[in-house]
Parts: sequence; structure tokens; C-alpha cells
Amino acid sequence: MQKIFLAIIGALVIFSLGMVSLYETNVNLTQEKKGETKLKDNVNDITVLDMEGNEVKMSSFNGKVLLILNVASYCGYTKQYKGLEAMYKNYKDKGLEILAFPCNDFGNQEPNSNEEIQNFCSANYGVTFKLFDKIKVKGDEKSPLFERLTNNSVTGQGEIAWNFEKFVVDKKGKIVARFKSGVDADAKQLKDTVLAELNK
Repeated sequence: MQKIFLAIIGALVIFSLGMVSLYETNVNLTQEKKGETKLKDNVNDITVLDMEGNEVKMSSFNGKVLLILNVASYCGYTKQYKGLEAMYKNYKDKGLEILAFPCNDFGNQEPNSNEEIQNFCSANYGVTFKLFDKIKVKGDEKSPLFERLTNNSVTGQGEIAWNFEKFVVDKKGKIVARFKSGVDADAKQLKDTVLAELNK
């Protein structure tokens, strides 16, 4: 009788250990599944087009700090080009790249062609930082880059509200900060963020 009792106890112990192992496996699988659906916070896997239609991999900017923004030629914030160009000249040798993406999503304020945009920026503001192909930054046709910038685990989710919204990306392609349109290149909070990343 004692042997039968011990056998039953042993079987129950083995069963319990098996259940614990099964539980741990399910927890790990659940965590892995959550990991798969976690919002990405890095732009390195994305490819964009420059103004000549050439593909540019975002990973090609690794080692640089990026300030990415949507721009327009006939916006109340268009004058920010001046401050952005000054920032670029001050910090480009330290590793800053400014990537500007024209869009016509807000008030028809960028109806021009790529060539006209380039000429406008050069003639009026002496822009020398990189300008890219005109894109959509909201809605169903939103570019993959701006889909990531506005939907990530660092700065959260939310459509761009207007032209000249800004995103800071670190030297490894990770999104680190987002600034609304009214925050210009001279704003302390933006400068401090860019400098902090440049000095890492």
C-alpha cells in the first residue's frame, strides 16, 4: 500500500513539473508574440527617393544624427528654412544631416514640382541640406518613413498636424524625439536634443 501511495505521489510530482514547464513555454511564446507586434522605433529598413528619383536607404545615414521634417514652400512656417540652414552649417561637420520631405497635404502649400522646390529653396534661403521627393505624410498613401515616424514605440502614435513637424533620429537609426511645427531650429529644446545625440 505504501509503495502504491509513493508511486501516486511521484506521478503527481512529475505531472506538476510538466505543467510548470508547459506554463513557462506558453508565457515565452506569448512574450515572443508580443515582441513581434511591438511598434518599431528604427528607420534603417526604410528606403526613400531623392529629388532625382534615386533610391536612398535610410541605413546609409548610420553614424549621422538626422533631423527629418515635412516642408512646404507657401506655409507660415516656410521661413524656418533660414534657421534650419544655419543649424545645418553649424553642425554638419559634427555629423548632423537634415532631411526635408516636401508635401502638399496641408492647405495646398506645396503645389510645385521637385525642380521648382529646389530652385525656390536655393534662391530664397540658400538651402544646402538634403531635399527629397515630394511625398504624402498622412492618410492611406502616407510614405513608409512617415508611417514609422508617426507610429513608433518611442514618440507614440499620431498623425502630423501641419508642415515643418520635426523628428530627431540617432546615429543608429533610432527615433528619439518629435517636435511640433512651431518649434523652430533656434528652440532650446530642439537644439539640446540634437547636440545630445551628436555628442554621444
